Amino acid sequence: MFRTSRGSRTEARVVVVTVSDGNHSGRGEGVPIKRYGQGVESVLAQIEAVKCENNLDRQRLQQLLPAGSARNALDCALWDLEAKVSGKRIWELGDTSVVPEVETSFTISLDEPEKMAAAAKTSATLPILKLKLGGDHLDLQRVHAARDAAPKARLLIDANESWSCDHYGKIVPALKELGVELIEQPFPAGADEVLETLEHPIPICADESCHTTPDLPRLKNRYEVINVKLDKTGGFTEALRLCDSARENGFKLLIGCMVCTSLGIAPPRLLATTTNWIDLDGPLLLARDRPHGLAYRDGKIEMPSRELWG
Repeated sequence: MFRTSRGSRTEARVVVVTVSDGNHSGRGEGVPIKRYGQGVESVLAQIEAVKCENNLDRQRLQQLLPAGSARNALDCALWDLEAKVSGKRIWELGDTSVVPEVETSFTISLDEPEKMAAAAKTSATLPILKLKLGGDHLDLQRVHAARDAAPKARLLIDANESWSCDHYGKIVPALKELGVELIEQPFPAGADEVLETLEHPIPICADESCHTTPDLPRLKNRYEVINVKLDKTGGFTEALRLCDSARENGFKLLIGCMVCTSLGIAPPRLLATTTNWIDLDGPLLLARDRPHGLAYRDGKIEMPSRELWG
């Protein structure tokens, strides 16, 4: 079971798009996000609406569909097709630097402190743990318990919009003492202006508050870090643009994901070389992955194979 402050679930529902030129085919995966009013049916309807578009390419797609899971799946499929047709890998097409492996965090779902401690102990040898918090009186106990269970792990926390200003003021100094190095989306996206008036002893990361490049100007005095997720940007094309613009504007970067298969992780994996934090553990939270899945070893992710994507 995967649990955050917004609820729990026991399955991941994804949408896979396949595009073909008659000789080659490319695939992309998107995860409908309930937080943004998306479901499998609505995502499929968006894809159906552009299916008969003549001369569809990645640039045209940016105008046809809004940022979200449908555009992500289709955009990534078009990138994959282009790689197959050209015989090149996507990092060559996108002029993106890559390394053989990158280090990712592993998520500990929101639960009672003792259960989160048990989960942290099981994963204590992993380099980075990301703790889901809920905005209640148990949050600090949860972090203490995880820290005691995994004393050598780096700790990130994700509040998923669940905190109040009072909670922030009470908990953040203690989190700093516990070695927490990043706080993700403490306040609701529509009420995060309060971050302009608060101290930031720990860097604050925008998740729900940042989807695409036009979001950046209003976040400048609120966040130090941007969480780039392709299901928010609407694909690899806009994710590349957002990463470049965020760096130019002085933000650090976290590359994140939804709970998805390796097909959904392969595109953001290629963005992870020059980012500050990586949270691409989606397949590790599933009972099974798809064939040719990414290799995870000791908290590190290897490169995707041609058979998977790109």
